[in-house]
Amino acid sequence: MKNIAILGSTGSIGTQTLAIAREQKDIRVWALAAGKNIKLLESQIREFEPKLAAVWEEEDAKQLRLAVSDLPVKVVSGMDGLIEAAVIPESEMLVTAIVGMLGLRPTVAAIQAKKQIALANKETLVTAGHLIMPLAEQYGVSILPVDSEHSAIFQALNGEGANRIHKILLTASGGPFRGKTRAQLADVTLEDALKHPNWSMGKKITIDSATMINKGLEVMEAKWLFGTELDRIQVVVQPQSVIHSMVEYEDGSILAQLGTPDMRLPIQYALYYPQRRPLSGKRLDFFALGSLTFEKPDMETFDGLRLAYEAARRGGNMPTILNAANERAVAKFLEKKINFLEITQIINECMLHCSYTEHPDLDAVLDTEQAVYEWIESRW
Repeated sequence: MKNIAILGSTGSIGTQTLAIAREQKDIRVWALAAGKNIKLLESQIREFEPKLAAVWEEEDAKQLRLAVSDLPVKVVSGMDGLIEAAVIPESEMLVTAIVGMLGLRPTVAAIQAKKQIALANKETLVTAGHLIMPLAEQYGVSILPVDSEHSAIFQALNGEGANRIHKILLTASGGPFRGKTRAQLADVTLEDALKHPNWSMGKKITIDSATMINKGLEVMEAKWLFGTELDRIQVVVQPQSVIHSMVEYEDGSILAQLGTPDMRLPIQYALYYPQRRPLSGKRLDFFALGSLTFEKPDMETFDGLRLAYEAARRGGNMPTILNAANERAVAKFLEKKINFLEITQIINECMLHCSYTEHPDLDAVLDTEQAVYEWIESRW
């Protein structure tokens, strides 16, 4: 029996994790944490019978307590509630599928409680990789990637021991606007940006894919996950989303992980690693596929990717500045308060004007996030 807790259970990764638990029948879910979707969370509680459920707002917690008053589940709220869910004694693994830097403190607490981490929260390593990776090593905790690209790299590294990496080839679909010019992007709508050609994801990550900021965050995440220099991580646009990423070794050999664009595969791989389990769903048909194509990323049109490389090279709290600016800018775009190109404009302005700290601790990382939010609100 696999004992887990899930932060972000009502989101895309969380619901697919529960779908795997439903299918495999040997996963016990001890804690669930979610945001505002109380109705879905109630349904999950009734099906999976966790010991603990956490939401952010206390008002939502009151509503949930009433809804599940007939069940033996404890309902908690706020950051203390998220941390309680993350460290619940019965679980051995925390699936961190919560969106944003909200996942930082619960992930730190889970590592200190010696929980294995199935990581779907990019912000954890983007903003605090310099703190998280040494902490995981100190406590003997494995961080297993859930993102399809990082799972692919992890799989391509598996069994290679001390063989040296020459390059990580991080693939990208190119998003819904691949091939467009900046002039064409000036008038795209929110609805256009949410139409990803290959993947079914949450709204925030779908917009990040459209700007290619998502790929920049993945570059930063890969740097920390795999201990690789930034210049050894190359983004390759692979529009069919069949090659999920590749690793080139120093002898020139390239190992790639391929499959249909189905997030359940990397989720399940992380849950059961190193075991592979049967997984229902469509299989890759090479004859139907016909061909695979590759392109260089356009970092001038999609300048978010360029900005992410710049932030990663600068280090310190600059990745946090980029990440926080992107979170707030995407939120404004989803509310139709800014246009598409203003997302990276806001990020660039924040990177130029927000205070830089060379060696931020966890408090400084979180303070930077708040300072960026305040700077944006004072100007947009």
